[in-house]
This record gives sequence, structure tokens and C-alpha cells, in this order.
Amino acid sequence: MRVLVTGHDGYIGTVLTPLLTERGHEVVGLDTRLYAEGTFGPQPAPVPALDRDLRDVTATDLDGIDAVVHLAAISNDPVGDLDPHITYDINHQATVLLARASRDAGASRFLFSSSCSLYGAAEGDDALAEDATFNPVTPYGHSKVLGEQGLSELADADFSPVYLRNATAYGASPRLRTDIVVNDLTAHALLDGEVLIKSDGTPWRPLVHAEDIARAFVALLDAPRDTIHDEPFNVGLTSENYQIRELADMVADAVPDSRIKYAADAGPDTRSYRVDFSKIAERVPEFRPAWTVPKGVRQLVDAYIREGLSADDFSRGRYTRIATIKRRQADGTLGTDLRPTDGSAA
Repeated sequence: MRVLVTGHDGYIGTVLTPLLTERGHEVVGLDTRLYAEGTFGPQPAPVPALDRDLRDVTATDLDGIDAVVHLAAISNDPVGDLDPHITYDINHQATVLLARASRDAGASRFLFSSSCSLYGAAEGDDALAEDATFNPVTPYGHSKVLGEQGLSELADADFSPVYLRNATAYGASPRLRTDIVVNDLTAHALLDGEVLIKSDGTPWRPLVHAEDIARAFVALLDAPRDTIHDEPFNVGLTSENYQIRELADMVADAVPDSRIKYAADAGPDTRSYRVDFSKIAERVPEFRPAWTVPKGVRQLVDAYIREGLSADDFSRGRYTRIATIKRRQADGTLGTDLRPTDGSAA
């Protein structure tokens, strides 16, 4: 298939595009390269790409596209909280705009990168399946709920959306992020000798490696339509639900002479949930996750050492979404609407 990957230059996209190419798909990217400075290690081979903001996409841009993998978004809570109106504009309204344009252009499949964050503050101790009640506690989580609902309204006999509710990502990537919990804890351990916990350590999180998220998109792209049409799928492994303090123990075990430390302002975190991933295992058996958190931590340690992750890059937020945005807004290269001021990606 000819596949459009939005956010192809991002944390997941730079892992996914080579996998799609290896499967024989023709990949076209779409990205504003907002986080281009976050390169880390060897980079994937370039693919043809549209320099386009999601909010400006038209059906003409998507001529000849068979399927869309939609990764591009405001991608975490700190950025989502910066201006909730923009978060909803991009994660909800622009997602629906892209889907309409895709349908009008003749694309038959639309894979949406959703999030387990839409479960939010879960009640009770049960692992949450896809039919669980939504309870998002941030604009980011709520925007993913609205994105799924808007896409579902477009589903018909010719246009088939599917919603991948990814667990919390971790792992090395050519476009690194250190603002996600396992990557952050591991970087602190290596650079400071301290595994810094920023909550009281009790919240639960489901975890999944970036490469396994990419594998899920590949598997769902190839899956029979009648098994996935207009369906949500939690992406991860049920055995990979952990409390934050358990993650810290794994990192401390992997980094010699590191010790666990709680931040001075550490306290409860309302975002706590465990997730059931049995549906994707049953419906899409081709998806077989290859990573566990301990294995991923070892990968990160090796990658950080090999690529020379520096205390300066880490402290100034080279690999952190919110820091990058604030720095670019301060130097005038990015507007408050998150559009480049030089007119690119327009």
C-alpha cells in the first residue's frame, strides 16, 4: 500500500517508517519537524514527505494514498496543558479534518495513535479493557477521547478507522524523548547517579516499547478489515503494568551505583491505571511484543552511553517536548499557535 505516516519524523515515526518500508509499503511522510534537533544515533533512510501542518491538510495532498497512520499530535500532558485550545485543535479537530480529507481522497484505512491516558484516574484495582469508562484528567487525554469519537462518526463501508490506545512508551529512538518515565529515570540514573521519582511512586502505568508500538501499527495495517473496523485496541502486554517505584527499582538495578531519590515536591498522581491487553493478542495474533521494561532499560543504558548523552543536552531539554517548544518560542522560530514563524509547514 501507499501509506501516509503523519509525524514520521517523531519518536515513534522514525522507528515505524523503516518497518513499513521493509514490509514493502510505499511510505510518504507528513511532519513539521518541530523536534528535529532531537536526533539520537543513526537516522532512518529518508522518505518522500509533505512539509505540512495537520491543520492545513486537504484531499489533494493525499491523492493516491491507500492508508493513513496518524501519529502526529500534541504528545504529552505538559505540552497539552500549555494551551488546551491548541491541544484540542490539533489532536481532535485536525485529526477529524485529516480523516475527512483521507476519505475524500480514497484512502480506505486510518490508524489513529490514541492513548491509554484516556482512562485517566481509574477506580478500583481491575485492569481496564477497551470497554472501560473514559476518565481523562488532562486536555491531552480528553483530546484523544474526542479524536476517537470524531473518527468513529466517519466510519463507513469504504473508510475504516481503528484506534490504537498505546500504553506509556519507552525505549531508544532516532528521535529521542526523555520526557517519558522510563527514559527519564534511566537518564537521571546515568547522569546524576540518582533515579529521581517525581511522584510518591504508587501510581500504576502500563508500559510498551516504542518498537512494539510500531509493530502494532504494522500488524493492524495488514489485519483483515472485519476484525478491526472501527475498533479500539489497547497496545501493550498485560504483564507490563507497573507502579512507578517498581520502574525505579528496575533502573537502579541496571545502573551501577545509582540510588533512588524522591523529588522534594513528590506527591500523589491522579493518573493511575492498569490496562488489559488481551483483545489485541486475540484479534491480531500477528502482533507479538518483543520488549519488557528491564530489557528496554538495558537498551537505553547502552544507547545513552554509546551515543554520549550529555548532562547539558539533558538539563536544557534537547529531548524534552515542552522545553523544545518554549525554547523555540523564546527565540522566535515558533509561534504561540505552534506554527513555524518562517512560513514552513504551511
